[in-house]
Amino acid sequence: MLLRLPTSVSEAQECLAEGAVPVGGATLVWAAWQRDGFPASAMSLRELPEANVIGREELGAAVVLAGLDDRVPDVLRRAAATVGTGAVRRTATVGGNLAGSALRCLLPPALVLDARARVLDPAGVRETGLAEAAAGRAVLLGVHWREPVAAAYRKLPGVDGGAPPLVVASALHAGERGPRLRVAVRTGYDVLSEAVDRGNGAGDALAALRETPLGSLPPVAWKAVREQVSGLLDRPEGR
Repeated sequence: MLLRLPTSVSEAQECLAEGAVPVGGATLVWAAWQRDGFPASAMSLRELPEANVIGREELGAAVVLAGLDDRVPDVLRRAAATVGTGAVRRTATVGGNLAGSALRCLLPPALVLDARARVLDPAGVRETGLAEAAAGRAVLLGVHWREPVAAAYRKLPGVDGGAPPLVVASALHAGERGPRLRVAVRTGYDVLSEAVDRGNGAGDALAALRETPLGSLPPVAWKAVREQVSGLLDRPEGR
């Protein structure tokens, strides 16, 4: 297998046009390649500057999970810290987790940040929603968002051999019409996300969330949502 390391977007686009297979998520697909055969040509974004940015409102797809620190919102950093082992986090990337993993541990935090994705396909670079990026229909270059007023994250303990652990993430955003609350929940392999007005506090926000699909969550999941939203919104200034 020939591994190509483009250093510019135009070079990466050329690699795609020539049939190179992106290796984002390779920590997960390696076993499949060993079973089914390796591609003739593969492409890694680890040398591409646009895929290695890290900051308060943007994150590149080639950044390894262990590299998420206090330069990014805490909701993202905490989510990354719960993925696998230290060895996994030193090799697994943001793009691989969002677009190559069935668990998509970073997806709930990205959703509550109201993140948008920058992707690359043979036609060039474009912006799209996280749903398309997570589906892997184009090469993920990175994500960007508006920094929230406050955010929270919780991953409940899992059971060995059971369903993936429940994840709840939330973020409060300023808006022209008043503060807006976003909540995302991973239950099993599904991720649900909703946004409601903050209203006068947690009571109003939770009542509004009850009217969305999140209101039909199992009791243990709704309890986690209620506790997190109450903790996020009922402290002074939502902090």
